[in-house]
This record gives sequence, C-alpha cells and structure tokens, in this order.
Amino acid sequence: MKIIILGAGQVGSTVAESLVSEANDITMVDIDPQRLAFLQDRLDLRTVVGNASHPSVLVNAGAHDADMVLAVTGHDETNLVACKLAATLFNTPTKIARIRSTEYSAYPEIFSSENFCVDFAISPEQILTEYIEKLIEFPEALQVLDFASGKVSLVAVRALKGGSLVGQQLQELRKHVPNVDSRVAAIFRKDRPIIPEGDTVIEAEDEVFFIAATEDIRAVMRELRKMDKPVKYVMIAGGGKIGRRLGLTLEKDYQVKIIERNHQACERLAGDLSNALVLHGDVTDETLLDDENIAEMDMFCALTNDDENNIMSALLAKRMGAHKVIALINRRAYVDLVQSSGIDIAISPAQVTIGSLLAYVRHGDVAAVHSLRRGAAEALELVAHGDARSSNVVGRRIDEIKLPKGATIGAIVRGLPKSEGLFGQNSTLEQDEITRELNSGVKVIIAHHDTIIESEDHVILFVINRKMIREVEKLFQVSVGFL
Repeated sequence: MKIIILGAGQVGSTVAESLVSEANDITMVDIDPQRLAFLQDRLDLRTVVGNASHPSVLVNAGAHDADMVLAVTGHDETNLVACKLAATLFNTPTKIARIRSTEYSAYPEIFSSENFCVDFAISPEQILTEYIEKLIEFPEALQVLDFASGKVSLVAVRALKGGSLVGQQLQELRKHVPNVDSRVAAIFRKDRPIIPEGDTVIEAEDEVFFIAATEDIRAVMRELRKMDKPVKYVMIAGGGKIGRRLGLTLEKDYQVKIIERNHQACERLAGDLSNALVLHGDVTDETLLDDENIAEMDMFCALTNDDENNIMSALLAKRMGAHKVIALINRRAYVDLVQSSGIDIAISPAQVTIGSLLAYVRHGDVAAVHSLRRGAAEALELVAHGDARSSNVVGRRIDEIKLPKGATIGAIVRGLPKSEGLFGQNSTLEQDEITRELNSGVKVIIAHHDTIIESEDHVILFVINRKMIREVEKLFQVSVGFL
C-alpha cells in the first residue's frame, strides 16, 4: 500500500516505523529537514520537506497515486486542508486526520465529503484519556482494552504471590470461577512470551493477558491477584489537553486535584472544571505534594508535556506514599527504562494511539487494533466474511484453523450491528451511537477448540509477534469469487 504520512512527530514517526516493517511504500512529509533526515537514516522510507497543506508538496510526495493520506501534524487546520486537497486534486481513496481540538470534533459534519473530506478523524488526546480512565477504574490492571463496542475486554495483570491461580495450571481457571467463561490469551514471563496451554502453570510476577466479557473481568482478576481498594482520590500533574480532559471526565466520580505550573492555564482550568481542585505550582515540588496529602492519593497521573518532569514527579509521588503512579512518556527509550523503576505504568502516547490508525491500514475487515507491550504484540478484532468455500475461517472449528504459532483466538462476538462513521472505532461519538444500536441478540462467546466461526462474527485475536500479522490477515480474506 502506498501511504503518505504528513507530520514526523511522535505519532507520525511511530506509525511510519510500524508500517515500514509491514512492507508498505511510505513517504513522510514534514517542515523539519533534520527530523526527516533522522527518520530516513533509520527507516526505509522516502521523505519530502515542506508544508503538508501545500498542493506542490503533496505532488512531490506522490499524492497522485497514493492509497492513503495520514494527516497527523500538530495543527488541525493543516490536517483538514491536506485531506481536502487529497480528495479534490488527487482523489485519494482514504484520508485520515488527527484532530486535537474539541471545537472541530463537536461538529462531525465538518468532516463530510461536502466539506473537508475526512474519512476518519482521530483524537490522540481523547484516546489517551479513555485509556487512563480504564486504568483508574481497574487499578490492578496494567492494560484494559475494549473490543466489540465494549462487549469484550482484554486485560493485562501482574500475577501476585497469594493469588488463587498462582502455582496452578490454566485448566484450573474454570474451577475457580465456575460461572464465568474466560481465556488466557498470552503470558509474558520476564519479558518472554509463553503460549498458554491447559497445563501451563502461572507463576508469581507473570504478566497475564486474559479475555472475557467486560462484566466478568473483575471476577477473573480476583483469582490472579489481591484486588486493590477502589480509587477515590486522584492527583493529576499537568493541566494541558490530556490533563484537562481527564479532569473533566473524572471529577464526577472521584476527588480530583490538578497541579499546573502556568498561572493562566490554572485560571482556564478553574473555569472549565466544576468539582476538581486546581493548584498552581511545580509538580516536582516536594513541599507542595506533601501539603496536598500525596500519601493519601490512590492514583497519581503525571501528564505534563515534559518527559523528565513526568518521570521525576511520578517517582517522587511514589516515594512519598501515593498508592499507584502513572507517567506519560513520549520517548520510547525512557518508557522501557522506567517501567521497572518504581513507576507502576509508563504510557507511550504514540503506542496507545497507533492502534486507531493501524485499523485502517490492515488488510481485510479490521474493526480494531491495539498495540501491546510497547508495540511488540498486538490484539486485533477482525470481521469474518464469506462462507465455508470462500473463507479459511468461516464454518470451521477453531482447532481446524491454521493460525501461526503464537496467534490465539480469544473470543467471538456474534450479532454485532455493522457500524460506519467519520470518527473510527475510537470515537466516543461513534461508540455511543453503536451502543444505542446494540440489541439482545449480541452474544459474547469465549473461544474454545470446538467453537465454530460464522460469517459476520467479530473475532478477537492476540498475536505475540507483530511479524505474524500479515499471515493472520490473509486467513480472514475471502476468495476473489466471493460476492
């Protein structure tokens, strides 16, 4: 696939790295020649220096025969204009725009074919807010990912000594939770993947990925580790776009404090928020944290625009007694370094966001993609089409499907209505619309060896190595003769 990526920032660079590894023809456009030179030295891609909203720059980038334009610069207006030009001048089939401002996303008609011609709009800030919100709702989890419009969840937890299943085989799971059907999709032990079998024994400190109907995930988590007390007190370091969004989301259900260094930003936050307490100060100020009772905080979220500030404030908050700390870190090297340094969860914004983009690049009907373990693994939601003659999966039992080793089918959702929208699968607007359409005919089926896949099933897979993705996608593609 020939793809033009407009913007070589964190999101654009991460997407480029992922897509290049999957044998796509990538051209990167940015106004910063040094940034492009750095990427060209590392990746097999073409670069063009220039403004992404200029027609001549798009021509130089090869827009006349591009399959897709990903407009992910830091400026909404540039992204919108680029998509409009790609549609009007070059008839580009797929246009995706990164939209940060809620001023635009509140009016979906802006993105229609009569206006800016955006096929899918994504908001990294909104995706991150929803991601962090899930971690606060389930404080025991390392990751909580939704599939099939929230009907199914994939959860990663650290198995702790004393958990009911630690030291026992996976086949004992059903005995411990007799009324809940779930499946362990993968286990990572000391950063090495283990393909789960019935006789696999869970050890303390294992990172266990399990899949279950969303309403059942707490019951399964209780068997793997002692449950933390529900989160009540949350402190947010940084009142920027993500901190503000998270504060607005949380203040209805939690007691929230936000620390912001910029005085004008504090005044804006105080006007936007109703119940949260806004504090003017430095997030690395030990005296301020102590005065604001950091030791009583159930969750500390470091969400400033500075990686070093986030790392230092999170480590300081943990040392001073905060129960759990989360740090937003843009530089990938930092994420790997601090993950085991006392910070409970280090979040890479680009890795969280990339799934919403990959869903549109994957071959076949891909409803959702989530990047796992900092991009090493993936979870996908694929829609099965065709019949037993035209498909390699429809009408077949799971143990008859030739999945690559390391790929696991975790669950199937049957009866989910089709959805189409301008905002893609990660948009709150579209999710609300889908939820209204859901009916009692939707079934969540945890996959077993004798489960048979039917046409239009949403199949949720876990892949321990991204190199297997192409092979998995081919399995779900119907033959040419299928109508």
